[in-house]
Amino acid sequence: MPSRLTRLLVPQSSTVPHEVAAGRPTAITLACQDAAVGLSLAERLRRPAFRPYLSSDVIGAEIGGAVKNVLAIACGVVEGAGLGLNARASLISRGFAEMSRFGTARGARTETLGGLSGLGDLVLTCSSTSSRNFSLGKGLGEGIAPARLLGDRRSVAEGAATAPVLAEAARVAGIDMPIVDAVCALLDRKAMVDEVVAALLSRPLRREDG
Repeated sequence: MPSRLTRLLVPQSSTVPHEVAAGRPTAITLACQDAAVGLSLAERLRRPAFRPYLSSDVIGAEIGGAVKNVLAIACGVVEGAGLGLNARASLISRGFAEMSRFGTARGARTETLGGLSGLGDLVLTCSSTSSRNFSLGKGLGEGIAPARLLGDRRSVAEGAATAPVLAEAARVAGIDMPIVDAVCALLDRKAMVDEVVAALLSRPLRREDG
C-alpha cells in the first residue's frame, strides 16, 4: 500500500530525462491531496518548457504509473519478437483498457487514467527504446531468459516486480487483465512468446466497450 507521504504528493508521468534537461517541451501530472500545496509546488517546478498539471487524484496517478510499467514490458516483447506496429497499437489500446478497469475499481478517476499520468505515461513508456521496462520486454521477445536479463541490468525495471502483485490483486478483485497475466507467464518462464500471443488472440470474442 502507498505510504502517507506518497498519498500526500505524487509527481507522475514518465519523462525522457535528457529531453527535460535539454529544455524540450514536457508536461506532467502533479497529484496532491492538498490543493494549496500542489499549486505552490507547481509554481516552483514550472519552466518555459516544463508544465505541471495539478490533480487531486493521487490513487489514479499511482495506479497509472505502476500499471504502465508492466504494459511497457509487453510492448517491448512485441518489438523484440518483430510482431509489428499493428500489434503494438493493439496492445497499447487494450492495455489501457486493463489499466482503466483496474484503476476505476480501485477508486481512480477516468479523466486521470486518460490523462498524462495514465494514457500519456503509457504511450511514452511503450514507445521509448530508452525505457527500462520496454528494453526488458524487448529482450524477452528476442528469446533471452528473464534471469539473465534481470541479472545483467544496472537499473531497475519496476514492471518485473509489479507484474505478479498486480496480477494477484486483479485476480482477487475479479478484474480481467490478460496482458498482465501474459507478462507474468513470460517472466516466470511458464510460457514462451508465441504461446502467450496465441493465447491472447484466441480469447473469446467480446465487445470493445464491454
